[in-house]
Amino acid sequence: MSQQTHSPQPEKIRQMFARVANKYDKANSVLSMGIHHAWRKKLVQLSEVDHGDAVLDCATGTGDLAIEFKKAVGPEGKVIGTDFCPEMMIPAPAKAKSKNLDIEFTQADVMNLQFPDNTFDVVSISFGIRNVADPLKALQEMVRVAKPGGRVMVLEFGQATMPGFAQIFNFYSEKILPVVGGWVTGEKEAYRYLQKSSALFPCRQDFLNLMKKTDAFYSCDYTSLTGGVAYIYRGTKKD
Repeated sequence: MSQQTHSPQPEKIRQMFARVANKYDKANSVLSMGIHHAWRKKLVQLSEVDHGDAVLDCATGTGDLAIEFKKAVGPEGKVIGTDFCPEMMIPAPAKAKSKNLDIEFTQADVMNLQFPDNTFDVVSISFGIRNVADPLKALQEMVRVAKPGGRVMVLEFGQATMPGFAQIFNFYSEKILPVVGGWVTGEKEAYRYLQKSSALFPCRQDFLNLMKKTDAFYSCDYTSLTGGVAYIYRGTKKD
């Protein structure tokens, strides 16, 4: 069944992330018990990124996915992390430097990327596409800056499907997550938004259908994570 879409308000979301930025990593670790790191590693694996590749990570936040990609592409490769909320990126350079990784971080809106066509081997976004005003336009921009044969990778929350587990997770996300997230960050409303936006955002085949509307991929697929709590979507750009 298709999910009802939601209409994010970009400026409101930017301000919300700016307020939680300094406690974002701590909240993620508490709320996911660290599993989000494994999800990002899986995305990098599925992207088939190679040494020397060029990667653009959109909605990079505090830089976790950009860091995983830089480990994979090595010193010869290039990774650029972008976010429309500059406050979210404040910790990112120091995190990368502490791991002796050279990553460029710069402000950019995924719906209006400043990079030339056909630039990157992989273009990624994690837990960000549901926050943009027009996800289709974001996908069109991401695939535009990808090289022919390059991959667009999306990691996003969805709706759990595993019987029994789905009910437990829904209770956690509706009742527990906003309380704990609010306790850690002081911004309970941000975690109410997380739960509501994840419940409404299209996932599985519905998101693949959105990708196909770009008419720019010759193949699209998805991988379910942790019983459908999150999904990795992969699109390969037409040659």
